Amino acid sequence: MKIKNVLLQLFVPAFIFGIATNCEQPSETSSYSPNHWEHHYAPSKLISSIQDSVITGKSYLSIYSHIYSFSKDKSQHLTAMASLRNTSETDTVYIFKADYYSTEGTLIREYFKKPIFLRPLETVTIVIDETDKHGGSGANFIFEWKTKTTTPEPYFEAIMTSLRGSQGLSFTTIGKRIK
Repeated sequence: MKIKNVLLQLFVPAFIFGIATNCEQPSETSSYSPNHWEHHYAPSKLISSIQDSVITGKSYLSIYSHIYSFSKDKSQHLTAMASLRNTSETDTVYIFKADYYSTEGTLIREYFKKPIFLRPLETVTIVIDETDKHGGSGANFIFEWKTKTTTPEPYFEAIMTSLRGSQGLSFTTIGKRIK
């Protein structure tokens, strides 16, 4: 009987501790969490100083948050990483909008409310978690940007990935200027 009591005294707290440490706290997916934009917000004084001799553009980037596998009834969810790149070695690029849309064309989220800047050759990334199923197979981004007339356009690309066991899947898409 003593052994049974000692085992219960050891087992019950260990069991409760195991349950408590294995319970995952609910967390937001990175696509909902605030990103690192506050370090990239462009001061309004800087924005007003670039109004002369600038090129304004709008780019489209396709995103696949899931793809079909075997049939339309089976799909594979993917992590998507939208990469916003400044290709200039000398000048700053300004991104005014990064809006994420669903397959149906519905706005899912706006990634920043104020313009951001990208230093020469700097890249920032937006991650759409594999668990974020809002976008669908035809999701996309619309980016609005400004550069000096002598600065190359920003480059937008997406990388979609998924890992299952020992198998992996990845592919890329490239942004297209639409305005």
